[in-house]
Amino acid sequence: MEIIAIANQKGGVGKTTTAVNLTASLAAKRKHVLLIDLDPQGNATSGTGVDKNELALTIADVLLDGVSLSDAIVTSPAGFDVIGANRDLAGMDITLMNKTNSHELFKTAMVALVNDQIAAKKPAYDYVVIDCAPSLNLLTINALVATDSVIIPMQCEYYALEGLADLSQTIERLTELNPKLYIRGVVRTLFDARNTLARDVSAELEAHFGDIMYKTHIPRNIRLAEAPAHGLPVIAYERWSKGARAYQKLAAEVMNQSS
Repeated sequence: MEIIAIANQKGGVGKTTTAVNLTASLAAKRKHVLLIDLDPQGNATSGTGVDKNELALTIADVLLDGVSLSDAIVTSPAGFDVIGANRDLAGMDITLMNKTNSHELFKTAMVALVNDQIAAKKPAYDYVVIDCAPSLNLLTINALVATDSVIIPMQCEYYALEGLADLSQTIERLTELNPKLYIRGVVRTLFDARNTLARDVSAELEAHFGDIMYKTHIPRNIRLAEAPAHGLPVIAYERWSKGARAYQKLAAEVMNQSS
């Protein structure tokens, strides 16, 4: 089982879009995948067709009350497993601070999930994808302590470069708590090859990060923008759109990293 956090403290860079559509594309390639929403906005949950306001259990119950991750799993209309989030997760930082080892609560829950699967003789997940909040808060730190690797979605603009530097430093510091933590890759999102600035920033990223840059560029695409309103990943909404094809290519790159 590989645990992948999708993280960037800057909002509006396609983080949730990447979490949902990478998960759906991995599932379409016959991988057993779980998507966990760690963002109080709950957009990843809604984007899979799950009604976040009707959930009996959410990730907030897991972190606050010790509910098993196994008990919070629902199957999305798109056909893969989801542990959802909603506004119950808002303000969680303040609440979690009072708990012992508050930065390891999610890691403890993930270890218990693996043990539950073994005890129930269920197949392990090939991938667990975590959609983090657009901030370096305690929830994001919990995800980074529990994960194997991080995929960073990044829009090709100069402000995003500064944010990437901050996130890279945070990840480096957190290796003290999670020695196996590393940046799995940086994916360029909302990419428009006609834009000179986008091309320039993309070239700068390639020069700085080299091999950890995914070759796949996620384009600006109307189908990607429309799909969440229908509660569908883009591969289920319009399989042959440019956005869907791009995420299928990204999934293939992620799987190749595992081989």
